[in-house]
Amino acid sequence: MSEGPSSGAPAPAGFGFRQRSAGDAVETWDVTLDGVGFARHRHETYGIGVTLSGVQRFYYRGEHHAGLAGQWHILHPGELHDGMPGDAHGIAYRIFYVDPAAIREAGGVRGLPFVTDPIARPDRLPLPGADTVARWSAAGDDLQEAEIVAALARVLVTAAGGPSPSWSKRVDLPAVMRVARALRDEPESGWNAAQLEGLSGLSRWELARQFSTALGTSPSRYRSASRVRAARRMLADGWALADTAAAAGFSDQAHLTRVFRETQGVSPGRWRDAVLAGR
Repeated sequence: MSEGPSSGAPAPAGFGFRQRSAGDAVETWDVTLDGVGFARHRHETYGIGVTLSGVQRFYYRGEHHAGLAGQWHILHPGELHDGMPGDAHGIAYRIFYVDPAAIREAGGVRGLPFVTDPIARPDRLPLPGADTVARWSAAGDDLQEAEIVAALARVLVTAAGGPSPSWSKRVDLPAVMRVARALRDEPESGWNAAQLEGLSGLSRWELARQFSTALGTSPSRYRSASRVRAARRMLADGWALADTAAAAGFSDQAHLTRVFRETQGVSPGRWRDAVLAGR
């Protein structure tokens, strides 16, 4: 709900900003407000966010609204709004500022989806879960950016009552499988969206949609799974964590640990020790 400040600028007292990602199609911010709020303003992007804690109160399209923890808010480009805590406890939320042009392409729609109710509830829409939102925080990862845009476009199209056929278009299976093989066979490579566009002949948004339709996951998550598989092989051979992280394509040991724990339910060090002890 906030206006994104420039990265690195000191935040005024009561405001907290942390930029999670900054791509051409979507910016991700973590925002906290404690005893302060935003004056009415407009964005040229969609503002799609989830309240993490507290009660979020805001004015939008002539009415006042309140969002609770776990609920999402959807603001259309160009609409006047403000934002503030609904009580004395402050609020925390993560928000995605999404380029409308990317939404149109990813959603396969001619016009921009317009959602009349700005409060979106998980029991009514295909909203991303808490684990997915937590994972969507990798700076400079354009594959993850494509996944975010595709997922949020689907939410918008569904919420706006848009045509469902856009999500059942023909899948170019050979193109999808070329990408899947590349991500599986070379997980350590720094695959980015432009490379996969060239490999598949599809735009990154079309690829994200078709890949999910064919394989049930996104290119970003498939890449992570391939890297974890490679890491397991190395750890089973007794590799050090830092060496494993570098060889399997993770940015560092902390990145390996986070993704490994998310997908395996245990830290890589504990997994390695258990495998080696069982021999």
